[in-house]
This record gives sequence, structure tokens and C-alpha cells, in this order.
Amino acid sequence: MGCVQLTDKYQGVAMHGYDEDKAKVIARLRRIEGQVRAITQMVEDDKYCIDILTQISASHSALKSVALLLLDDHLNHCVRQASVQGGEVADEKLAEASAAIARLVKS
Repeated sequence: MGCVQLTDKYQGVAMHGYDEDKAKVIARLRRIEGQVRAITQMVEDDKYCIDILTQISASHSALKSVALLLLDDHLNHCVRQASVQGGEVADEKLAEASAAIARLVKS
């Protein structure tokens, strides 16, 4: 698993990013999944709204943390490797990273 899947136009160059942190990413996502299930249970159990909102906020923060970890790995591996290659590959990776950052800032 890696940051990107490249087609033949990139001459089969594989760019991997978060492989080293894959177990950490999966563990965090599973923890977040558990948090979201707990939130669902809180709603089903008619828990206090503020308590539910607090848990939603915690889950949202945890997701942002994972997103930032993946973005950091993408920049340090995929974008860096593409910048060494230059040309169209670098331009596409930079545009892709900029768009991802914009989406994160909006959320």
C-alpha cells in the first residue's frame, strides 16, 4: 500500500509513503471506529447531548490527526520523490497535495 497508484505514463515508478506507519494508522482508525460506535450507542441510550458532542469532537480531532499523519508522509515520500523526477509527475503531485491541504483546511 502506498500514497499513489501510478499508471504506465509514469514508467512504473512506485511511490510509497505511509508503509512504515501503516500499523499506527490502522490502530488509530480502529480506535476512531470504536469511538464512533460508542457515540451511536450514546444516542441510542439517550445520553446527554453535550456528552455526545464532546465525543464527536474527540473523534473529529482524532481523524484530523490521522489525516495530518498521512499528509506528512505523502509530502515526505510521494511529493519529495516526484520532485526529484520533475516534470509532469512533480506538477501532478504538488497539485494533488495542494488540493488535499485545501480540503483539510476547509473541514
